[in-house]
Amino acid sequence: MPSLYPYSYGATLLRVEDVSLHASADGHRLLEAPEPGSRPILRGVNAEVRKIQRPGQIQGQMVAILGPSGMGKTQLFRIIAGLNSPTSGRVIINGLDRPVHAGEVGVVAQNYPMFDHRTVFSNLHLAACRKEKDSKTAEAKVKEYLGIFDLADKGHLYPKQLSGGQKQRCAIIQQILCSEHFLLMDEPFSGLDIIMEDTTLQLIMKVANMDDLNTVIVVTHDVSAAASICDHIWMLGRETGPDGKKVPGAHIEHVYDLIEEGLCWEQWQTEAMVRPQLAEFIRHLKADFYHL
Repeated sequence: MPSLYPYSYGATLLRVEDVSLHASADGHRLLEAPEPGSRPILRGVNAEVRKIQRPGQIQGQMVAILGPSGMGKTQLFRIIAGLNSPTSGRVIINGLDRPVHAGEVGVVAQNYPMFDHRTVFSNLHLAACRKEKDSKTAEAKVKEYLGIFDLADKGHLYPKQLSGGQKQRCAIIQQILCSEHFLLMDEPFSGLDIIMEDTTLQLIMKVANMDDLNTVIVVTHDVSAAASICDHIWMLGRETGPDGKKVPGAHIEHVYDLIEEGLCWEQWQTEAMVRPQLAEFIRHLKADFYHL
């Protein structure tokens, strides 16, 4: 089914180039260079995120990384963020001819780390000052984002005084302020009830669509949530060898393009989740997931 809306692709914003990751023979160390007897975790991972252009729309990019536990999602997440180096290959952003550096991609971890002894405003101001040299400019940015994310009256509070959803919003603001246009989110739907999951999905869409260059990548086990907001889904899996056994080292087994499937940008309409096409796609996605 073709896309329901006109669109085109622009420049490549992020590229994963032949990334492999090995652990030492005892499994205790991740390797930046090959060693005899090493254990493959990731093998030849290739993927890219391209700028999506829609006439008259601000359209960011939303990608999900899916895969069973132990498949290497977290390791790929950390490599994309520049927090770990692969054994071979690289991740590049914005067409730069070098590997991504830590801090260029924002990371929202599951525990939403902030300094407990600082107020929300102080935490965010500290993040903003990493990018803005002028303190007053940083302060204005913090106030702007607190307003955008409905936290204007929470700046004086301390992290322990916030709800889980408020902490998540603060963590997102924190990373937007100190990083560029890339945001990685680790299991953002974990442990949420239906209402909070719905709120989080809408929040992620809001962040992605604040700027045409924004790219949000979520690592998740939640197949339905991924299909609800993403334009592309990367499914990590392992190849099957000639002997019928799985070959060590995960790669991207499937790439699902929800735009080409005609399922993108309508997921949040009232009738969307009961549309036969989307329901069938989610069933297909789950079947692929369970057979990895």
